[in-house]
Amino acid sequence: MTMQSPEKPSSSPIRKPLNLIQAINEALREELLRDQSVLVFGEDVAKRGGVFLATEGLQSEFGKKRVFDTPLSEASIVGAAVGMCVRGLRPVAEIQFADYLYPGFDQIVSQAAKIRYRSGGGFYCPMVIRTPSGGGVRGGNHHSQSPESYFTHTPGLKVVMPSTPYDAKGLLKEAIRLDDPVMFFEPKRLYRSFKEDVPLDDYTIPFGKAATRMEGSDITLIGYGGVMPDVIKAAEALKAEGIHPEVLDLRTLIPWDREAVLSSVAKTGRVVLISEAPRTSNFMGEVAYVIQEELFDQMLAPVVQVAGFDTPYPYALDKVYLPGPNRILRAAAKSLGY
Repeated sequence: MTMQSPEKPSSSPIRKPLNLIQAINEALREELLRDQSVLVFGEDVAKRGGVFLATEGLQSEFGKKRVFDTPLSEASIVGAAVGMCVRGLRPVAEIQFADYLYPGFDQIVSQAAKIRYRSGGGFYCPMVIRTPSGGGVRGGNHHSQSPESYFTHTPGLKVVMPSTPYDAKGLLKEAIRLDDPVMFFEPKRLYRSFKEDVPLDDYTIPFGKAATRMEGSDITLIGYGGVMPDVIKAAEALKAEGIHPEVLDLRTLIPWDREAVLSSVAKTGRVVLISEAPRTSNFMGEVAYVIQEELFDQMLAPVVQVAGFDTPYPYALDKVYLPGPNRILRAAAKSLGY
């Protein structure tokens, strides 16, 4: 099973098959070439190329002043990035795992997210924090968490989680060019899971635009990030039973595509929301609220959510914790049978 990005706005006939980690590397390289104010730094990102090799080869091409290692201090990494922004630079900081964001949390939510507002537009914070997120790689509870909801709750931040190589490249290039701080979560179990043809010319993907991965009329399945291959598998199983699901990939959480979500759910009358973060205070709870607020009289069944459990991420039970195809199909059956 492959999951490819259906929209191809780039006009370039020249494409190269890339997996998601290669697409991240290409985006960083192209932005370093395009803009001298772009810097890349983090723990082991220079000579080693990062723990997942997302920055492999960049220091040798762009030098030690633009791609460099940092101490093992997430607070220092984020704080330095904020200071660089005030001085006119565009830092791309890597936090080695999303689980390690917390030591830099105050710098992100109290400083980066508020500089534009506090200064009345006098200063901007055009920084990107890249970080591998989510489970599925047997990383245990310190290397598998999905903390995106902490940041969707903070005005001033943009929050992104791609699921395909094409989207990863286009969204990261867009993130680097924006004048606001962007939390760029990368589903690490998808880093090398499949390849798709990615344009070699310059393109970006605007934030707040969901991707329709499958068109249908019976039920809507909505996800983002690492769950998307399993959402597609569940949708294909439904199709084999004569049910026509519509599949939306949010791609960005802040901003999120309310129009696409409401349009699809209004058409089908049924919806299953899928993510791997713990259920309580999950971002999909906000999506569910908006759906019921706007479409209550048009719904044929209550909103159903499939999520991670409200427990620390387990060491040995990845497949039980994650919302795989079977859990999604059970949720769809609940909605369809209402």
